[in-house]
Amino acid sequence: MKNFLKSALCLLALALMLGGCRSVTEASSDAAYANFKPQCLGVAMDGTQNLRVFGKGKGKAQAIEQAKKNAVSEVIFNGIQGSGDCNKRPLVNEVNARERYEDYFNAFFATGGAYTKYVRLDENRTSRIKAQTDDLVQYGVTVSVNRAALRARLQDDGILPK
Repeated sequence: MKNFLKSALCLLALALMLGGCRSVTEASSDAAYANFKPQCLGVAMDGTQNLRVFGKGKGKAQAIEQAKKNAVSEVIFNGIQGSGDCNKRPLVNEVNARERYEDYFNAFFATGGAYTKYVRLDENRTSRIKAQTDDLVQYGVTVSVNRAALRARLQDDGILPK
């Protein structure tokens, strides 16, 4: 009986270990659905924040545009967490500001919207593919976000107090 119990436990352990394994293609396809946090690369003399951000889309252009939106959104609503010289505090400290000023931010972040004036893609650092599935690609890019000009815009538009 003891041998049978030991054999059953070994088989159960083996089944659990093998059941938890995935093939490499499954793991790489799931990576395109992962969320990567922006990273601070430093602050320029004029106060712009240099960030490494990630965006998802159906193609490279759409993913890079989404990465730019993500960068500006992080600076406005979340701040840049982690190491680096970037200002870690968000511009808008108000709880649920995105929902409260929904019409404003929907227009601001629309395709070709006002956010494009405050973010610049660093062409010197090439975009590289991070992950890809059949219908989704994720790119990591380096951008500069003009935090001071963005703050002034939000103050002029009444989102932030002057």
